[in-house]
Amino acid sequence: MATRSISAEDHDRIAEAIRAAELKTDGEIYCVVAHSSDGYFFPAAFTATIGLFIASLAVAYGLEAWWLAIRLPHFVLAQLLALASVFVLLRLWPGLRIHFVPRRLRYQAAHANAMKQFLARNVHRTQARTGVLVFVSIAERYAEVVADAGINTKVGQHVWDGVVGDLTKHAGDDRLADGFVKAIGTVGLVLAEHFPVTAGDTNELDDHLVEI
Repeated sequence: MATRSISAEDHDRIAEAIRAAELKTDGEIYCVVAHSSDGYFFPAAFTATIGLFIASLAVAYGLEAWWLAIRLPHFVLAQLLALASVFVLLRLWPGLRIHFVPRRLRYQAAHANAMKQFLARNVHRTQARTGVLVFVSIAERYAEVVADAGINTKVGQHVWDGVVGDLTKHAGDDRLADGFVKAIGTVGLVLAEHFPVTAGDTNELDDHLVEI
């Protein structure tokens, strides 16, 4: 996925796409992009520790096979120095951490962040429960559409899966802003079909992309 910041022009395009989509529906669309959903220091450190332990066992067996001996205190000291070096690298270069974290844990962190944003941004507080969050976490290469209860009773998950698939494809091509614009348009059409705009409809959520 793209890692660069979204430009001011892209922010304006996305905000305009939200406003245009909401002209045809009582639903509300809210967009959030996170550069990362977790710091990942401790999961990365745990994985690195296990990896070094396994590697040290392999080295120990290799030395024995070659009839080489190393004193136990020296061997333990080498292990500790290697582990300390890895911890320093993980502390100084946060971008390395995610490569030590299994995909399942990365996706869990991104999903948890999506739900956190859904609640923190009050997407669940619209009058008719028709709020939709379009969420992307760049570091995890993860996207999700979170719809409120009023929508989920009428729209199947496969619809949102299609939006997510298209959004991640755009992001993978370094066209994240274009992906958001298209996703917003698709979500807007779905909302307009099931929740067409009515007289007296008010805008309950801000019409812009939140970048965190």
